[in-house]
Amino acid sequence: MDRIQIKEDFIIDGQKTKIISGAVHYFRIVPEYWEDTLLDLKDMGCNAVETYIPWNLHEPYKGKFDFDGQKDVCAFLELAKKLGLYVIIRPSPYICSEWELGGLPAWLLKDSDIRLRTNDSVYMKHLEEYYAVLLPMIAKYQINREGTIILAQLENEYGSYNQDKDYLKALLKMMREYGIEVPIFTADGTWEEALEAGSLFEEDVFPTGNFGSNAKENIAVLKEFMKKHQIVAPIMCMEFWDGWFNRWNMEIVKRDPEELVQSAKEMIDLGSINFYMFHGGTNFGWMNGCSARKEHDLPQITSYDYDAILTEYGAKTEKYHLLRKMITGKQDILPDRRKTASYGRVSLNRSVSLFNTLSSLSRVIESPWPESFEKLDYYYGYVLYEHDFESYKDDVTMRIIDARDRAQIYLDKEYVATQYQEEIGDPVTLHTKKDCKHSLGILLENMGRVNYGSKLQADTQRKGIRNGVMLDIHFTKNWKQYCIDFTKVNQIEWDNANIGGPTFNEYVFDIQDTPKETFIDLSAFGKGIVIVNGFNLGRFYNSGPTLSLYIPGPLLKKGNNQIVIFETEGIVSDSINLVDKPIFKKDMNNNS
Repeated sequence: MDRIQIKEDFIIDGQKTKIISGAVHYFRIVPEYWEDTLLDLKDMGCNAVETYIPWNLHEPYKGKFDFDGQKDVCAFLELAKKLGLYVIIRPSPYICSEWELGGLPAWLLKDSDIRLRTNDSVYMKHLEEYYAVLLPMIAKYQINREGTIILAQLENEYGSYNQDKDYLKALLKMMREYGIEVPIFTADGTWEEALEAGSLFEEDVFPTGNFGSNAKENIAVLKEFMKKHQIVAPIMCMEFWDGWFNRWNMEIVKRDPEELVQSAKEMIDLGSINFYMFHGGTNFGWMNGCSARKEHDLPQITSYDYDAILTEYGAKTEKYHLLRKMITGKQDILPDRRKTASYGRVSLNRSVSLFNTLSSLSRVIESPWPESFEKLDYYYGYVLYEHDFESYKDDVTMRIIDARDRAQIYLDKEYVATQYQEEIGDPVTLHTKKDCKHSLGILLENMGRVNYGSKLQADTQRKGIRNGVMLDIHFTKNWKQYCIDFTKVNQIEWDNANIGGPTFNEYVFDIQDTPKETFIDLSAFGKGIVIVNGFNLGRFYNSGPTLSLYIPGPLLKKGNNQIVIFETEGIVSDSINLVDKPIFKKDMNNNS
């Protein structure tokens, strides 16, 4: 007998089982804190944990796979087994999840004709080569083998994107061929059009719904769909949204804890549930996604706190205690497993202009015309485009023709202007001198690729300068592209003079005891990234809503620590403050 069966209920080891699960993304939490999080999950009354698997994290370059450290999904699955938690695995090539390009690797965009998330032969060839590595690794952790995986996802909210059933069938065939034997599900919004397009019930793939409230109404639609197609399967909300994500320059989204518990109880009375998110964590590095808009896309912030049941830094919220009481009946208040610390002020040690250390940090590519990030085989972060020219008159007009996402323009290393997506293409005056040689520099930032919606296509998500640059009426030829490698901060040439513009700024401090959680106050800075002991924490931006970045304790060490801040706006403080709680722009405004 199969250890898990799909009937009107989930039957696990012969017993009817209601699944109460929580989303925990191993890739958004440092490995040292996985166990704390899963223990809190069990203590709240959950019997399962759910996680996505992001393709772009595990195959950052074509054919180069990475499953080490924070990316060690097998270690996470081993831990879930050790703690007695069932696992819902979501290895679908696309995950959405407010993650860069929805988890699809950006190197797919190098192919000019590729159609993502379809039965396109080029896309499917890349996917199969990835699945041939990934799926056999995780297959051994299924409940009928050596682990506790009970369910696996086919694709993610596909009914909100396309209706290519050939694609879904090809995915299913791959999953089965590479060893996935547990029941497979789809997850879609609960309206008929999405359920019809995203499901594959003809192949014994059962449907689930994604929503965060009005459970009776949403489940009624799901039940009607199942009845119409004679689907016998348990009722489950695969993503019960207990909070929401956040974008730059917008207010933090919050949900009332009492209302959440009432809504969750309504769902649990009807069927199984997966809380999205139980613990949100952090979009470390360059991995934040972006919400698509017609004119100006809206990148998401580094924190993926999500107003979830545990905070970004693992503290129990009011939601946690109320849900635990509702699920288990227990009323005692459990303490947090970790403590935050304030390490106080740290003075600026040294600083250098990007322009003065550019060659030590960059891979330089020369080409007749400026190339996109993808053609440069450089997918995330910043590229400095440089063009030397002789001006035939005083003052020339420059235009960048089609680029993404944010361009900072320099003439002879002096700042001229900043343009965002909707402004790129507008003319900019360069104050040149007739018959003089000048250097044009354009620092292009990829602020995050779209993770959901119709813009999730190759032709919209290529970054950098995608066409060319014009000086007056002519396209300019002969460019250098400096692809900045932020893993090489140990090669920064600090002895060079700081001539302004974007800068690297170093802060050094000692910790005497075992390091604790802390937050770096960035309210006195403009925009950029923070690197702690070589680890890229992620982006900061004084537009808010957050004005700090979370530093997990394990990224710090007893003794000497280095923080390097790459800042692009020329707004830099001569000290930083390491504090014991996050800082929000609204709080700063209220105190002013």
